[in-house]
Amino acid sequence: MSFRSEILRVAERVEDRLSSLLRNDSVLHQPQGGAIAPLGEAMRYAALGGGKRLRPFLLIQAAGLFDVPEDTALDSACALECIHCYSLVHDDLPAMDDDAMRRSRPTVHIAFDEATAVLAGDSLQTIAFEIVSSPNCHEDAAVRAELAYLLAKASGWQGMALGQALDLAAEQRPFSPKETTAMQMLKTGALFRFACEAGAVLGRADAERREPLIRFASAFGQAFQLADDLLDAEGDAAAMGKAASKDAERGKATLVGLLGIDGAKEHLSKLVEEAEVALVPFGGKAAMLIEAARFVAARRS
Repeated sequence: MSFRSEILRVAERVEDRLSSLLRNDSVLHQPQGGAIAPLGEAMRYAALGGGKRLRPFLLIQAAGLFDVPEDTALDSACALECIHCYSLVHDDLPAMDDDAMRRSRPTVHIAFDEATAVLAGDSLQTIAFEIVSSPNCHEDAAVRAELAYLLAKASGWQGMALGQALDLAAEQRPFSPKETTAMQMLKTGALFRFACEAGAVLGRADAERREPLIRFASAFGQAFQLADDLLDAEGDAAAMGKAASKDAERGKATLVGLLGIDGAKEHLSKLVEEAEVALVPFGGKAAMLIEAARFVAARRS
């Protein structure tokens, strides 16, 4: 099976499961049902109907390295996607990146309103932990506990949220290449690391067997962000489904701005090579993860 057909297949499975997990049955039991309906609708708007589902794909593929069935990894993958979607909702707010388009349609605060967008993001974050802590996620409570712990670290004040804070701070003063890389490894890379490490957790892998996946995730996350920054600098807004050239306009810290287009492309190639080398211990079982690294470097949207 080709990479493109496989990532599409996984995306469909994630979409179906997310739709089930975000089913707003509680509305039916509320007086007149209207008070909480917009919140559930906004959550579904944010999480369904778009996106490559790359993070869930990585988690499922990483779990497969340890012979974990896809069905066993699916809920963990959906929890991760809920965290990612919450971060997009909040990033798009006027107080953050102030974006009006996401995935070729209005962002949540435009489609609904700012208050509903904040609450939808909050609720997607909390339901992620509801999902990973449920026995439906995994039969072993110790596995569920470690997943919740790692997801909290990846998404919170020592992970993705800190990366976003640093990203905003970088608009106020110049960041060095080292500072920019550190910021991006938190803002973008933390969830990719969780995706890969969570697969190993589901497979009950020890620290030695996790290490190659963590190195892969580090290179992959940097490559993804660098490709994203190149798209912002060179890409077409219609193809990307969101505004282009916003990083330069806001003075954001990017390696493209620091290294230039050619330097950034050269660095991107090295990161993809690093990602591939990290997976050598897994042999042919890692083929889809290697293709994923090549895909993010070459993507146009």
